[in-house]
This record gives sequence, structure tokens and C-alpha cells, in this order.
Amino acid sequence: MFKPDLKVDLNGLVMNNPITVASGTFGFGREYGEYVDLNKIGGIMVKGLTLKPRMGNPSPRVAETPMGMLNSVGLQNPGIEYFMEHEIPFLRQYDTKIIANINGTNIEEYCEIAEITSKADVDSLELNISCPNVKAGGLAFGTDPQMVHKITKAVRKASGDKHLIVKLSPNVKDIKEIAIAAEEAGADCLSMINTLTGMVIDIHSRKPILARGIGGLSGPAVKPVAVRMVYEAAGVVNIPIIGMGGISKYEDAVEFLLAGADAISIGTANFVDPTICEKVLNDLTLYMESNNIKSIKELVGQVIR
Repeated sequence: MFKPDLKVDLNGLVMNNPITVASGTFGFGREYGEYVDLNKIGGIMVKGLTLKPRMGNPSPRVAETPMGMLNSVGLQNPGIEYFMEHEIPFLRQYDTKIIANINGTNIEEYCEIAEITSKADVDSLELNISCPNVKAGGLAFGTDPQMVHKITKAVRKASGDKHLIVKLSPNVKDIKEIAIAAEEAGADCLSMINTLTGMVIDIHSRKPILARGIGGLSGPAVKPVAVRMVYEAAGVVNIPIIGMGGISKYEDAVEFLLAGADAISIGTANFVDPTICEKVLNDLTLYMESNNIKSIKELVGQVIR
């Protein structure tokens, strides 16, 4: 039996297979290293990074929901310098791509961390534009096409020729406008979607369960929204897309690929089953073999319109 070609080229970021892990769900890799072979993962989107260490939001900051979870962790992380000194050397032991998820509170801060990280031994930067812009009254960068273009263009310049992924927020009126803005400003690739805004309330205390009230919804509940947005974005841009949102089995991965994603990312499912990435990869390989699909490229965007 033939061996399917699982390699994917995301506009210069070449991975051994299309499986990545979503930022914030896999730590820096070492947390899952005893459960899954990190060599089997195409790319690891590390925990969201900021210039300085952050403690994150007050607890409780995670709540279970039907078919998913709500989180308001608040980008708790040790800061970019610690990541470069301690986590990159660990990850470089493995045959996987290192994707640094970068965050800021204003464009200048984004550019500073992009410049620092672009000189580090990472394979790609993932620009998280779902962060609130403190200079615009807390409005998320990723909700306005003009702002998306502005911040992407600035980070593109600050990061030089480092591969740049822009992570799109689903909390927008038209995902197509946002995707086009990111592409025109110099993004090499898109990752989508980030979490949907949600809330849960304790009916006994009559208070929100999360300390900050509102959080990000992820898990299988968001998958149909994510698939639709990937489908729409793929129809208007010419750069690769990493699809994510509720993937927990190989059928989900294939669905995203058919919708137009060139690779996929597994997030919340890692909390349920730490070995899920290997399982999805193995099952995807078997699916391709049994359907005589020789390359991942044969699946991308092949939904019948």
C-alpha cells in the first residue's frame, strides 16, 4: 500500500504533516511530552507570549460548557525572554516547527515583541489580533479591517522576512474583509478561528462563573462556525489557512481541509485526551490510504460548491 504524502507548505513554512496544536492549549510542549511524541506534530503554536511575564486573570478563569469550555486565562506566561532562553532549546530537540504566538496592548508593543521574536530560533510568528487595543478603548485589534491591515503591516515590517501567521477573531461582522486585510498587509498565512465570546452564569449565586464575566468559547460547539469562516476566507484569499475550532477527530480535520484549510490545529481536545494529535494523524493517514488520496493537497478546498 502507498504511503500518503502528509507534508504541507504554508507559504514557506514546511511541516511534516498538517497537524498543529493551538496556542494556549499545549503549553510550551514539554507539558505534553510524556503523553505524545512531539515529533509527530507538524507544528507547535506555543502559549501566548508577551514582552514581560504576566500572571493572567484572577480565578475562576475556566468553565465547562456543553460541548466545550469557556476560558479567561488572560495570557499567563513567563515572558518572551524566558521563552527564548528555556523553552526554545527544549523544543529544538524535536522534529516539529516552533510557532511563537505574540501579543501586545498597542501596535508599538506588538512590533517590539515581533522584532525580538523574529531574531529568535523560531520558525514562524503567530500574530494574535484578538487582544484589546488599550489606545482604542479596549476594542480588539482583529474586529476592524482597517486596524487589521494597520497592525499586520506594522508587524510585517518589524519581523523582517520571518514567516508571519495572522490569527483571526470570529467576533466580526464579515470574516472575508478581515482575511483580505491581513493578506494585503503582508501575512504569509492565516490561522482561524480564535475563540467566540461567551458567558456562563451560576443560577444560585446569580453571578458569572468566570471572575471577569466574559470569556472565550472553544471546543466542538464552535466547529460549524469555524468551518463556515474557513470556507468563506478560503474563497477570497490566496494565502494558506490553518483551520481550527472544535477539532477532536480525523473527520473534523478532513472537514476543515475540504472547506479550504491547508493545515489544522487541535486545541481544547488536548485537555480531554493528551494523545489526540497522534490519534488524529494516524486516522487521517488511514483515511487517505483507504480512499486512495496520495497527498494532503488533494483534499484542500475540495468541498463541492
